[in-house]
Amino acid sequence: MSNSLTIHGASTALFSTWFMVEEWGVLFDCGDGVSAALMHKARKIRHVFLSHPDRDHISGMLQFHQLYGGPQLRIYYPADAGSFAPLAGFCTRFDPQIKGTAWIPITAGDVVDIGKGRRVRAIENGHMRGIKPGIRSLSFIVEQAVRKLRAGHIGKPGPEIAALRKALGEDAITDLSVSVPLIYSADTPVETDGRYHHADILIHEATFLNHDDGSPDDPRRFKHSMLDDVLAMVATTNVRHLVLTHFSSRYSAEQIVDAVEAGAAAHGLTCAISLVLPGVVSRNILGETLSP
Repeated sequence: MSNSLTIHGASTALFSTWFMVEEWGVLFDCGDGVSAALMHKARKIRHVFLSHPDRDHISGMLQFHQLYGGPQLRIYYPADAGSFAPLAGFCTRFDPQIKGTAWIPITAGDVVDIGKGRRVRAIENGHMRGIKPGIRSLSFIVEQAVRKLRAGHIGKPGPEIAALRKALGEDAITDLSVSVPLIYSADTPVETDGRYHHADILIHEATFLNHDDGSPDDPRRFKHSMLDDVLAMVATTNVRHLVLTHFSSRYSAEQIVDAVEAGAAAHGLTCAISLVLPGVVSRNILGETLSP
C-alpha cells in the first residue's frame, strides 16, 4: 500500500507543517509555503484537515484559499478551537470572488467520507489537552473499506457472481474489510493506547531528540514527542512505514539521521523509515528511506 501513494510535505517545529497525499486529493494541515511548494499540483486537493490552530499549521491557509478555494474544497477543523471561524470569515472577506468553500467543524469520533471507500476518522490527541476546555487538537486516521468475496465464492465465473449478487445481495456473498492505510498524528505527545497499531503508514512528529531538550515540568510547553518515545511506541506496533517529522530546527540533518538510526537499531525496528528534515520540502516522501 505505502508504495502506491505519493506524499509531499514539509514540517519544521514552530515554522510550518503540511502534508499532501496526491492520489487522494487530501491535505493535512496548511502551514506557511504550502501553495508555493505545490503550485498547481494543489488543484487536486479537495479535502483539507486542520489538526489544531497553531499558526505553523494554518498560516498558509489564506494564500491556499485564494488560489484553490471554491465549492470543490472542504476544510475540516476542530470544532472546539475558536480560531477557525474568524479565519474562515477573514478568508471569505479577503477574497470575495472565491465562493462556496465549505468550512466544517468536526470533533473526536467524527468520520469524513473522502470517496472510493476511504474515510477519515478524527481522534483527540494530547497536544492541547487540559490547556483550555474542549477538544482543540486532532489526529486523523484514514480507513479504507473494501468488500471481498467470501471463500466459497472465490473462483466462480463473473456472470455467476453477478447473479448471486442480484439474488442474495452484496452482504450475502462478501465480507467488509477495513484497513488503515495512513495515520497523521499531527502535534502530540506519544500516545500508547494502541491507536497506531494497524497503520500501513504513520506520519508522526518527533520534535525533540532527547529528554534534555524539553521542559517536562511545564505541561503548557511540553506537548510534543521525544524521538526515543516514538520509536519505542512504534516498536510495539505493526506499522509498515514510519515517517518522522516536525523536528526542531535546533538539530542538523546529520544529528537527526544519526539519532534515528541509533534509536531504530536499539528498539529493533524493522519497518521502513522516512524523514522530513527541518527546512526542507520533501517530494515523494515514501520514496526516500533510511538504509537498514
